[in-house]
Amino acid sequence: MFTGIVTAIGTIESAEQRGDLRLRVACPFDPADIAIGASIACSGVCLTAVDKGGTKGDAHFTVDVSAETVSRTAKGMWQEGAELNLEPSLRIGDELGGHIVTGHVDAVGKVVDWQPSGDSMIAVIAAPAALAPFIAEKGSITVNGVSLTVNSVEDQPDGAAHFTLNIIPHTGDVTTLGGLRQGGEVNLEVDTIARYLHRMQALRAR
Repeated sequence: MFTGIVTAIGTIESAEQRGDLRLRVACPFDPADIAIGASIACSGVCLTAVDKGGTKGDAHFTVDVSAETVSRTAKGMWQEGAELNLEPSLRIGDELGGHIVTGHVDAVGKVVDWQPSGDSMIAVIAAPAALAPFIAEKGSITVNGVSLTVNSVEDQPDGAAHFTLNIIPHTGDVTTLGGLRQGGEVNLEVDTIARYLHRMQALRAR
């Protein structure tokens, strides 16, 4: 379980296609704090550390990414040199600074607009129709592993939804969201509470 509060940006040092895709990710963590078998959210995807090394502040860890995961996440994110938003899994007693995040990507969204607004940036993301019922104004959503608040939602004729986010300078600096560009793809995970509420309403309507 995660909160969507990114603690570091990692860089894919190597990507080797085996039975699965094996990645070595450089990061500023302390390798002593990375447990083999532990979960690390990588741009919103929960992956398992299978190896580690380096020194404090100059560490690396290794993960295996299945073909299923590659097919359901944003294009190009698993390439050598790509940057990833990193968040270790929650420990008992940690602050829940964002919202409850599972690290399971629900769908891939697309940046349809990206404009400055004061010192911040306003992003408009297109979400597929299957996710539209779970996205609400002032609700929470995870974009590339980052917990964000939805400013507004516009339903589209085809059932999809366009939702607006405000990316403040700090968020842009400490995550990869500062590098978003129009037409780019992003990993989306809807709020867990919204998912259960939708299910409850569907059962009541039967």
